[in-house]
Amino acid sequence: MRAVWVIAGPTAAGKTAVALELARHRPIEIVSMDSALVYRGLDIGSAKPSAAERAQVSHHLIDIRDPRDAYSAAAFVDDAQRLIGEIRARGREPLLVGGTMLYLHALQQGLSALPAADPALRAELAARAARDGWPALHAELARVDAPTAARLAPNDAQRIQRALEVWQLSGRPLSAQFGAREAAGVPLRVLSLEPGDRAALHARIAQRLRAMLDAGFLDEVRALRARGDLDPSLPALRAVGYRQAWAHLDGATDAATFEAQALAATRQLAKRQLTWLRGLPQRLPVDCVAPDAAARALEQLQRGLDEG
Repeated sequence: MRAVWVIAGPTAAGKTAVALELARHRPIEIVSMDSALVYRGLDIGSAKPSAAERAQVSHHLIDIRDPRDAYSAAAFVDDAQRLIGEIRARGREPLLVGGTMLYLHALQQGLSALPAADPALRAELAARAARDGWPALHAELARVDAPTAARLAPNDAQRIQRALEVWQLSGRPLSAQFGAREAAGVPLRVLSLEPGDRAALHARIAQRLRAMLDAGFLDEVRALRARGDLDPSLPALRAVGYRQAWAHLDGATDAATFEAQALAATRQLAKRQLTWLRGLPQRLPVDCVAPDAAARALEQLQRGLDEG
């Protein structure tokens, strides 16, 4: 199989803009590699491409799940493999775009057949976290699965819970189970948008958060709350920004604290994304905050697609 190109990078690196510019020059279709964009109704806070942007080029794996429903890395691998074949059958090229590094890892390395979720065990872990705090469970995870703990923030509740669940159900750490089945078989070439100046990326993140708030982000979360069938434990609503907004609307924080927490969480997300990317042995980095970032990224992608 010919290699599939990926535009990856931290939040606010400009991935969508580069992909849309490439679409002006090449017959591509975009496959979203973002765990928040799959959910309907999570639009502003996920920086989902606008209707106008999506009209410029076909996008896939956006708005395919209700927020009540889970979407996993394994489901992404299955969907991405299918879409890659379908897009190429139409005589076009797939372009993966996003910042969910677990999805990138899963497609590149393959995933083992992990044990299914156990509601009773999850409830037990959640109760322990409520009593002792997620950092305590993160420390426990570090003792049994140091590689997984090293890539997770101490308050990354969803992933800490899942990693401990896998350990307790299977007796094997999550890190040992990646790649345990036959690899997904998708060769990837990763164009990585990375900041040469971390402060410049932080400024972009702050500007984007302000733009989201001005665009009605809190009203979007109010609408999700008004449904009456959603709660903040759902994977969709654990997404950065949504988690902090839900707590704010519960009255847990004032406006200034909410904004500070959302900004800090987004910066931490960007840091984790960069850590993942810089561990890739063959990525092609482009400084996303350089004045000529878009032109340099486009040049790399054009050359790579021409070379096949």
